[in-house]
Amino acid sequence: MTQRGGEVIIKMLPNVQQITIKLIIQQAIKEDTLIYTDEYSIYSRLEKWKYKHKTVNLGNGEYARDEDGDGFYEVHVY
Repeated sequence: MTQRGGEVIIKMLPNVQQITIKLIIQQAIKEDTLIYTDEYSIYSRLEKWKYKHKTVNLGNGEYARDEDGDGFYEVHVY
């Protein structure tokens, strides 16, 4: 269960390509939803597919980010 009461969907994919994730995302998530991911390039078209998108840079050890300095980490991926 997510913070706001939604469901979490976990799927094993036969391959990791944008065409594979696009259909899964479109079937499970309404357009204009904000999606949080790492910076893996597979997610680069989320905004083109009409989703809002925020990332963290796991490669640099960033797992959460406080974007407005209020002490609350708005962007995070676990």
